[in-house]
Amino acid sequence: MKNTAELPDLAQGLLAGARENEQFEVCLSRGRSTTVKAYLGQIESVRSGASQAVGVRIVVDGRQGFATAGSLDPEVLKQVVKEARENLQFAESDPDQGIAIPDGVAPPGLDLTDPAVLQLTEEDRAAVAIELERRCLSSDSRITGVRSAAWSDGWGEFALASTSGIAVQSEGGSCSVGVQPLAMQGTETQIGYAGDAARRPDALDLDRVVSEAVEDATRMLGATKPSSEKVTVVLEPSVAAAFLGTVVGALTGERVIKGRSPFAERLGEQIAVAQLTLVDDPTNIESLGADNHDGEGLAARRNVIVDSGVLSQFLHNSYTGRRAGTSSTGSAVRGPRSTPSVGIHALSIAPGVNNRDELFAKIKKGVFIRGVNGLHSGVNPVSGDFSVGAYGQRIQNGALGEPFREATIASTLQRMLLDIVEIGGDFEFLPSGTGMTSIAIADVALSGI
Repeated sequence: MKNTAELPDLAQGLLAGARENEQFEVCLSRGRSTTVKAYLGQIESVRSGASQAVGVRIVVDGRQGFATAGSLDPEVLKQVVKEARENLQFAESDPDQGIAIPDGVAPPGLDLTDPAVLQLTEEDRAAVAIELERRCLSSDSRITGVRSAAWSDGWGEFALASTSGIAVQSEGGSCSVGVQPLAMQGTETQIGYAGDAARRPDALDLDRVVSEAVEDATRMLGATKPSSEKVTVVLEPSVAAAFLGTVVGALTGERVIKGRSPFAERLGEQIAVAQLTLVDDPTNIESLGADNHDGEGLAARRNVIVDSGVLSQFLHNSYTGRRAGTSSTGSAVRGPRSTPSVGIHALSIAPGVNNRDELFAKIKKGVFIRGVNGLHSGVNPVSGDFSVGAYGQRIQNGALGEPFREATIASTLQRMLLDIVEIGGDFEFLPSGTGMTSIAIADVALSGI
């Protein structure tokens, strides 16, 4: 049975059944999504789906019971509450366990409910996917096909309420495109990729997506294994975002409390060059990670994590804040199907002044890393050591030169932060919501032949 009631009303209805001794929290969501793929000028597939979810968390005397389901049917909601209470008996008591308490911080009041995505027709979606494929095929004679050209969009609603007085709701949507052109030269084939995401269809930059995808494919034709040496590397913004996301992931309360962070004892210390400032800022509406509240219903806020190279704070949710003897930084992440964890909402770097070509000119000799693979498995979360696969191009005489592939770059996260020689001025918000630039790092081990 489909439940079309407003999510805040459903949340308050469940909350009314809380017992006197219970800390009670309910989280609800509802959403839908559509993906359209084109091939050879026709629509290859259309996939649409809808989802619902509920999660109930009950805490009594430091014991937590949690239950979840993928339906908002009234009988299912009652059963979830029952199961959450039953699960209390299996939980161990933890004096720091509990739901979030309002902390007086005011939410930023962002309007994220642009209805443009809701007004799309299937013809609108199909036209963009087909156009992406057509433009890639006509852009360069070496592009012989397109592996995938896709449009996706979605809309979601979220509500959370608790016995501590928190009651929040949000809704919003976004859309994205992605394309994978195939470049061929002789018997060699390379696959490129580029994508974009935005809250409104007219904010998607199709020109840039086509240009970057074609360049990504054609630039790698003729790539060979590089010689092994220590070099200065320039990380493309999405690659820089992946590395710095790994660094900030080690600066969460969960990692610090578990002793799985190489920075656990370094609060207030210089961990990076003075040029590096990193913030998690979900109050910036330009980021797709922007929001008014975190996953526990506390107000979103701007957190300066690394300030001119100094580790200024760790990120916390309510639980890790209590464990660490501090407070939440509004950094809880969660959906109805899980209990709150700690995470990054909208990581952003303070940019430098030089564009990418000026950065190459200053470096003179090194390598430009276009992509990496195996980052999550190639980083030791305790020691900070990393060794990951990489591909890109040589930087020769201050300009991009021959491509390379099947290489490995290695260092440590700690050393990488201190070996940054320049932060680029080519700031952009990535589809992930991260705001990033190119970053040049000295003395990285490049392994190939």
